[in-house]
Amino acid sequence: MKKMTTASLLAKKQAGEKITALTAYDASFAKLFDSKGVDVILIGDSLGMVLKGEPDTLAVTVAEIAYHTRAVSKGVERAFVIADMPFMSYGTPTDALHNAAQLMSAGASMVKVEGGEWLANTITQLTQRGVPVCAHLGLTPQSVHVFGGFKVQGRQQSQADQLVADAQSLEAAGAQLLVLECIPQDLAQRVSVSINIPVIGIGAGPHTDGQILVMHDMLGVSANYMPKFSKNYLALTGDLHTAVEAYIDEVAQGTFPGPEHSFAQ
Repeated sequence: MKKMTTASLLAKKQAGEKITALTAYDASFAKLFDSKGVDVILIGDSLGMVLKGEPDTLAVTVAEIAYHTRAVSKGVERAFVIADMPFMSYGTPTDALHNAAQLMSAGASMVKVEGGEWLANTITQLTQRGVPVCAHLGLTPQSVHVFGGFKVQGRQQSQADQLVADAQSLEAAGAQLLVLECIPQDLAQRVSVSINIPVIGIGAGPHTDGQILVMHDMLGVSANYMPKFSKNYLALTGDLHTAVEAYIDEVAQGTFPGPEHSFAQ
């Protein structure tokens, strides 16, 4: 199968084909997901919660993401590999450039950063220096203490308008992919049609260009609670390989996420 790139992900959006994405943290699961045809594999700072048992993602380090990125990249032939930039690793453009270089050297093809328009200059500087960037809006887990918990974002009109403006600003700055997390499905649809880059949702309803889940949630083995927006495909199928195939098929067909996995305005 042909290697996924930023160009092929964009082509999927333009063709109306759904993008499938999962997190992975080691070579074995990365190889499994890759062999089944998952388009994007994210080494998420979610590892702080699902691997280390932390209450949030804030304690994850660049070194830890780099370690797991090296492992994941060894198992991947086709999928597009994205590495999360941990909390405060991109607080300034200088920090972002230094830390992104480590993650790209470890095997990532793109880095992901959380935040709105304030990141525009950082994204421009990264992309000018050859580092593709995925932006992340909505519920940004690294800001959990600002939000007062893991809560749905964008329900107020002013928040929704700002989120759309942020998405457009980050695309203009050079972001080539956007993740939307825990926002109302109508807002996610509004964002998806307002920008040209692919939009991947998690708890953002069915109208984005693709979906991503944390692998532990998708398999029902997370040490933390099961989010409303997730689905236990292992319990549904009884087999690991079939579970991954079912997730890919349901995303491709547009049957996941359903109304029970989505949020209203």
